[in-house]
Amino acid sequence: MDYVQIEKSSNYLPKRKVSNQDIEERLNLEKGYIEKRTGIKERYYIEDETIETMAVKAAEKIVNDEIKKKIGLIIVATTSSDNLMPGIANRIQKELEIEPCICLDILAGCSGYINSFDIAKMYIEAGKVEKALVVGVDSLSKYTNQEDVGTVILLSDGAGATLLGRTKEPRKYFSNIQASGKNNEILTCKANQKIEMEGKEVYKYAVIKTVENIKELLEQSEEKIENIKYIVPHQSNKKIMKAIASRLKIDSEKMYTNIETVGNTFCASIPIVICEMQEKGLLKKGDKIILLGYGGGLNTGSILLEI
Repeated sequence: MDYVQIEKSSNYLPKRKVSNQDIEERLNLEKGYIEKRTGIKERYYIEDETIETMAVKAAEKIVNDEIKKKIGLIIVATTSSDNLMPGIANRIQKELEIEPCICLDILAGCSGYINSFDIAKMYIEAGKVEKALVVGVDSLSKYTNQEDVGTVILLSDGAGATLLGRTKEPRKYFSNIQASGKNNEILTCKANQKIEMEGKEVYKYAVIKTVENIKELLEQSEEKIENIKYIVPHQSNKKIMKAIASRLKIDSEKMYTNIETVGNTFCASIPIVICEMQEKGLLKKGDKIILLGYGGGLNTGSILLEI
């Protein structure tokens, strides 16, 4: 039987760094207001780059000539593509000359990377492809109302890429992916318009539904929370992540965050974190982690993964 493993990861952040001071002075906010409310100190905006170039730059860091021959699937999670077609996955395929392979762009809100990871896993385990390149990328600065305090203090641009491969070594893997359209108007973005968010309702959804989802995942996998080394959440807001940790009754350090220096990059946030954790040597073979996505849709998804 074939199992799935993370083989490589990478990320790409734009050149332009935007500090809290820049925003606080422009919007006449009290000094320290943004960090107190979100945990964010700085974020990144594209200037001469595009969402496609960010995705390509993240992907090319982990793709060489030998790996190209083995990639059978490129799947991109995003909420902010510039074009309806060709998709970002096709742009990566063209720029990196990965042919032939399957190319998919997934639209599932901030949880898109979780959906994409799970789809890639099924393709690999079914024997359809040998390796899959999963990319999360978003360029949110252009969809942000720069006068809307509720969103401009949060949102950022960036890309993260993960190379998944096949292994014969048993690896625990369970997923719990759900969607609910009942209250999906609390986080929206219409074509060529700006992101709109009902902050209090998003907070309530994020804290309640994610905890329910993780508890279901643990029950399904017959795993205990104390055996999970890290929860790797979508980097939405540090207050939300602390509240999730509190409701799960775990140490907040188990809920890994980098939102302080990266901001909220929607679909890119989880793969960016995975790359950072691997670079720091925090993930070892045999470690069990939970990837947690939540956001527009409303989509909620978690994956219990053994490294």
